[in-house]
Amino acid sequence: MRRLTGFLVMAIAATLLTPFSANADPSMECDGTSQVEIRECLEETLARADAAVDEAFSFALTSAAETDEVTGRASVVPALYASQSAWETFRDDHCDYVGSTYGGGSGTGIAILACRITEARARTTELLSGLD
Repeated sequence: MRRLTGFLVMAIAATLLTPFSANADPSMECDGTSQVEIRECLEETLARADAAVDEAFSFALTSAAETDEVTGRASVVPALYASQSAWETFRDDHCDYVGSTYGGGSGTGIAILACRITEARARTTELLSGLD
């Protein structure tokens, strides 16, 4: 059952991430001609990336709970929650840093959104890789 679940998770991840993984900069995926259009596109993309993180976390949590049940220890679920919390703090701080490198210029918001998308995609992959 666990192998089948892992296969399904990887299939879902491939579906969610494949169209986006070819480009290193998420802002390059948007066809907008203005910063407003690009920002709207990035906000929609971020919503999808965040949903993928949530889905991957849910799968990881199920797997963690199964492991805790099999081992009779309550260590994997709390570790996963701590990891997710630390990742969220890192993502926020790191993307704020990336935005600050724009010196308050008009591209700051776009840079922060692109960073958050990149980090969400990476986190999704990390969460799913632990399910093998």
